[in-house]
Amino acid sequence: MGLLERLAPHLPYMRRYARALTGDQAAGDAYVRATLEAIAAGEASLPAHLTPRVALYQVFHTIWGGTGARLEAPTEEASDAARRLLRIPPRSRQAFLLTALEGFNPSEAGQILNAAPGEIEALIAEAQAEIDAELATQVLIIEDEPVIAADIEALVRELGHEVLDVAATRREAVDAVDHARPGLVLADIQLADGSSGIDAVKDILGRFEVPVIFITAFPERLLTGERPEPTFLITKPFQPETVKAAIGQALFFHPGRARAAA
Repeated sequence: MGLLERLAPHLPYMRRYARALTGDQAAGDAYVRATLEAIAAGEASLPAHLTPRVALYQVFHTIWGGTGARLEAPTEEASDAARRLLRIPPRSRQAFLLTALEGFNPSEAGQILNAAPGEIEALIAEAQAEIDAELATQVLIIEDEPVIAADIEALVRELGHEVLDVAATRREAVDAVDHARPGLVLADIQLADGSSGIDAVKDILGRFEVPVIFITAFPERLLTGERPEPTFLITKPFQPETVKAAIGQALFFHPGRARAAA
């Protein structure tokens, strides 16, 4: 089995990470492609003392940090997302996403970023403080499993948001947005009556722009390489910190995120 074939299982998750890091699907995918091209051409090598996944992310960060990925200063035409990106220092954003979204422990994140675990902890705290200061919205939860829905609702409230509604079907989700516009949607794929959370989200996005996080046991149905793909995708069973991180990043990076609507 070739090197790129061995790395293949990690690529959907690195693409997810790259999109969250950059706040843009096209930009994230471009950096992943650049990483793979550098490895294939022998311009970058995976450190042998690291696990393949850690080594892959380390090479990605070498590419990302060395090709102008850091936004310098916002122009008058810069999007709201770009302006919000600049408020979190790049290394803090990286450390936060690597641990909370990708599940690396502080030691592994330190290997990726060439930083000590203590520095990683400080960077995470800095990022979380910046993110928390930005957020307050109403959240629509589309989930048909009552226990899972209750867990997600508790996490949402813990972060200081309001729960607009909990919908178990596509119809309930559409009815919910008839009454109020959410600032964030958390959606499962398979719903109670056999309807699709993907279709529910398409219905909602057909009305207005809103950040969406899919929380599903079937990530392969969304990470297909076709457009559009979700920037934020969490696999069940999930860790609470992963959901919290994704919520923060989705709200933080979305260019037209809405505050709580009446």
